[in-house]
Amino acid sequence: MRTKSSITAEPVARYVIEKITVDTALERRLRTETEKLSNGGMISGSDVGRLLGVLAQSIGAQRALEIGTFTGYTALMIAQALPPDGRLICCDVSDEWTRIGRPYWNEAGVTSKIDLRLAPALETLRGLEAGSIDFAFIDADKMNYDNYYEACMKLVRPGGLILLDNMLWGGDVADSAVRDETTVALRNLNAKIAADSRVTSVLMTVGDGVMLCRRK
Repeated sequence: MRTKSSITAEPVARYVIEKITVDTALERRLRTETEKLSNGGMISGSDVGRLLGVLAQSIGAQRALEIGTFTGYTALMIAQALPPDGRLICCDVSDEWTRIGRPYWNEAGVTSKIDLRLAPALETLRGLEAGSIDFAFIDADKMNYDNYYEACMKLVRPGGLILLDNMLWGGDVADSAVRDETTVALRNLNAKIAADSRVTSVLMTVGDGVMLCRRK
C-alpha cells in the first residue's frame, strides 16, 4: 500500500496504515485495483478513510456529500458508516473512474445509499437544499476548494461537519517560498478557515492533511 504525500515520517505513516487503520479485504481489493492506474496515488489512505467513517458515524450522519469520488474508496467508507436509510451524494465528472468503484459498493451492500451524480460539482451543489447535509467531504480539484467550501457552508446544517483533504499539500503550504498557484490557494484557504467565525476548525496531520470544520 502506498503512503500519501505528507509531513509524517514514512515509517510512522506505514505503521499507521499497515498496522492500525487496516483496510478490510474488500477495501484492499479496491485499493489494489486503483493503485494500478497511472493516477492511482490519488486514492486516500486507510487512515483518512477510517477517519471519515468514524466522524460520520459519531454525529449520526444520515445525509452526506462527497465532492470528488475518483474510484469510490472514500465513498465506500462513508456509505458504510451511514444508517440503512442514509444517503451519500457523490459528485464527480468521470464515469471511467467511478465505474471502478461501483462493483465494490454493490458487494459491500451500500449501492442503495449512494447517489452518484456525474456533472461539474458546483452545478450539482446548486441544486441541493440549504441545510440538508450532515457531513461533507471535499477532495477534488484544488483550485475550486474555496468555492466548494462556500457551497458546503450553505448546505451543511449547524453542528454538521465539513472535511477537506490534502490541506498540507505535502508540507508545501508551510513553506512560504513555495508560490505555485495550487499551494497558494490551499495556504490561503487554510488561513481563511482558521479565521472563519462560522466554524470551529482544526487542521489535522492525517494523510496529506485533513481540515475538519464543525458548522456553528
